[in-house]
Order: sequence, then structure tokens, then C-alpha cells
Amino acid sequence: MRAVIQRVRETTLKVDGKLISQIPAGLAVYLGVAPSDTEANAAAMAKKIAALRIFEDSQGKMNLSVRDSGGEILLISQFTLYGDCSHGNRPSFIGAARPEHAKPLYERVACLLQEQGFTVKTGVFGADMKIEQYNDGPVTILYEC
Repeated sequence: MRAVIQRVRETTLKVDGKLISQIPAGLAVYLGVAPSDTEANAAAMAKKIAALRIFEDSQGKMNLSVRDSGGEILLISQFTLYGDCSHGNRPSFIGAARPEHAKPLYERVACLLQEQGFTVKTGVFGADMKIEQYNDGPVTILYEC
């Protein structure tokens, strides 16, 4: 499982021009699932997202988690995180899990975060999503488990 985790403000997600999800501030998490990923990967990913300290404290140091900062989480499915362009210029996505395997694990990460008390908004799995994102920092973390 791979994630691009970004500290954001005022982030919106639309499908076919319709507003689907919006967060005022927090984390935009782009999540990719591999064929070998399991519930254990989903649990590890949710744990990391919840605990990652990338928000600034009163002294300007990154010591606060999304919970500490009062932020929300926008979780976006992103199979292209497994794009391989090492052979030519057109990426291959054979490293990404098929939707029937990926979608339940994506939903499991969202559920695990919600169970921890986070406000979690999601995209539409497999849809052509348009995301307007106001990066804060910018702070971008790559994480794989």
C-alpha cells in the first residue's frame, strides 16, 4: 500500500462537476493498493496517517498530528501510484491491485480512521475526480507499508 500524504487547506473533490467531498484543513491522502496488500496493510496505513506529526505547533515545529490540529482527512483512491514508467514513456499499471481487491482495502482504511474519531471524506472509487487542493507548506510525505 502506498500513500502520498499532503498537508492541505480548503480542498474539494468533484465528479462530473458535482461536489462530492470537501475539507477545510487537514490531510489529503492519495492511496494506492497493491495486489499483495491485506487488512494488515490497511491497519498499518490508518495508524500512520492518524499519528503522522506534520502540523506545526505554537513554536513552528512539526509536532502535531491531524487530530491535534483539529483537521479532517480526504482519502482519495489513486491506482496510478503504482504506475511503472521504467520501460518507455507510457506507464504500466500492472503493479496496482484490481478494483475488486483494492476497493475494500481503500474502504477499510477510511473505516479504521473513522473508528478513531476522525472526520474522513472520500472520493468516488474508480471515478474521474477533479481535486482542487490548497497545499499547506507545502508538506508532502510518501509512505509505503
